[in-house]
This record gives sequence, C-alpha cells and structure tokens, in this order.
Amino acid sequence: MSVPLSILDLVPISEGSTARDAIAASMSSARLADQLGYQRLWFAEHHNTPNLAASSTALLISQAASVTERIRLGSGGVMLPNHAPLMVAEQYGTLVNMHGPRIDLGLGRAPGTDMRTAQALSRSSAEPQAFAQNIYDLQGWFGESGTAHSMPIMSAVSAGTDVPIWVLGSTVNGAAIAGQLGLPFSVASHFAPEQLDDAIRTYREAFSTEMPTAQIDRPYVMAGINVMVADTDDEAQRQFTVVEQMFLDVQRNQRRKIQPPVDPATLPPGAGANPMLSIKAVGGPETAKAQLERFVERTGADELITVTYAYDPAVRDRSLELLAKIWM
Repeated sequence: MSVPLSILDLVPISEGSTARDAIAASMSSARLADQLGYQRLWFAEHHNTPNLAASSTALLISQAASVTERIRLGSGGVMLPNHAPLMVAEQYGTLVNMHGPRIDLGLGRAPGTDMRTAQALSRSSAEPQAFAQNIYDLQGWFGESGTAHSMPIMSAVSAGTDVPIWVLGSTVNGAAIAGQLGLPFSVASHFAPEQLDDAIRTYREAFSTEMPTAQIDRPYVMAGINVMVADTDDEAQRQFTVVEQMFLDVQRNQRRKIQPPVDPATLPPGAGANPMLSIKAVGGPETAKAQLERFVERTGADELITVTYAYDPAVRDRSLELLAKIWM
C-alpha cells in the first residue's frame, strides 16, 4: 500500500511484570519495527497510570534511537501544558545532536492524566493562543539562531536542529489549530473517534501556509487505529480482549496492570462494543488488511499510526510481523 504504517507505543505493563520489563519489551519491539520497515515509532505521555510506563518520552526516544538505525522516533506526544517549552526544545534538540535528524516532536494540549496530577505537572497554558505561541517559540529555538521569537532567550543545543513539529488532537479544535499553523496533524481516532471525520475535514479546510509556523505545503493527516493481527480471526479477537479489559477498567476506575486475554464471550455486556475502540483492524491477516483499507478510504489518511496492546510482548511482535507482511 502507498500509505505508510507507524506505531504508537504506550509501554504497557502486564500483570506480573514491572516498568523495567515493559521498557525492555518496548525496546525489543522497536528493533523489530526498525527491521520490518515501519515509518516511525512514537511514544505517548501518560501519568498516574499503573499499567503504562510511557511517562518520559524523551528518555524512551533516546533509548529506542540507540537500538535502531532507520525508523523515525518521536513523541505522540509531549503534552505541552505539562512542560516548559524551553525545556522541550532543549531535550529534543539534544536528541537530534545525539541520534541524528530522525526525531519528531508531536505536541498535544491535553494533560494525559487526571486533573490533580495535571496540576502537579502544569508548566504552560493549554489555551489555543498560548499553545500556538509556544509552538512558534519552539520553532525559533529549533531554527538557525536558536532564539525564541517572543523573547531573547537562546538554546545552543537545539539551534539548527529543525525538529519537525506535529499537532495531536481528537477534536475539531485541535484540527483547526494544526491547519491554521500549517503543521501536520495526528488524529487520536484510536481512542476518540467521535469527531474523526469532522476533525479531518476541519483540518484540511483550515490548512494554510501563510502563518510563519507553516512547515509543510499541503495538509498531512496521520490517523490512529487499534490493530491486532493474529494467525486467525478468532485468535485476534481473543487477544484484543486485552485492550477491551483495559478500557473497561478505566470506566470502572479499576487500577490494574494489563490483564491476560480472555474468551470474548466472558466479557461483561458492552465491553466488546466500546465506542471508544470502534476504530480498529482486528483479525487474521486478510481480515485486518481489509479493515485497514476501508479506514484509509474513509479518512484519506496520508499515514496510519497503529496501537497494539498485548499481555504477552511476543503477541505484539507477531502482530507487527503479520501486519508488515500484508501491508508493506
């Protein structure tokens, strides 16, 4: 297919495992993804979650860069209200200086956590105008002079690195910001599909190259989709109960690590039809391929970013291999 595939990794911690185990498994998967030809690997930012070890995106990116050679690496994303923009510029500029120009910076306005934790992390504003200004300053710090556009503060480590910036979002508001700023847009349809079609349309309609932040000359959409590919449809559906249980835990405020797969028939009523997980490609190779093709046709996405949760890392790696075989 002409549409490239990428990966979003939340570094899930399975029951009976530790954060150290989860990070090691993610690095093993990163090596595999690099060999299989995936376009990019992004790490998400989450806090106060017992089942995810994706909190420090820059550190995860650096470790993944050290065990890979080709694949682009980035944040999906840095939740900018949790960070001082200058620190983000310095961290990602350092990544480029350490690992070369295959680093992406995806930025979101959500905190990636509950409100109490967000208050503990808060470093900058999530308001649209402030968010846009912070992006403009980040581009200044990544530019040749290494100086913010709104203040005479210089960052030597990020100067001249020109780190590509993406805007992440799940609503028309985030889509409009991405379009107006002339930046690529990554839509979080893998867990927030309600405004998917409207968000993509809004982004394309709002897209402009007139703002000084513009870094591409046409709209570029990367859409998120849940994926589990196994040898058979039945086995893929069984493995997908891992993420269905995870989302059920969120609804019940039940704080558990990633649980083993179960017989889909044993899930509570409605758990297997969670609307938040409606964007998915789950099945044997041909079934999953057909679902991916329909999603590309629906969205016109320029790139897909896949999300695969598995209790056993070997199951995730098998899914990556089967998907690469049928798609790339």
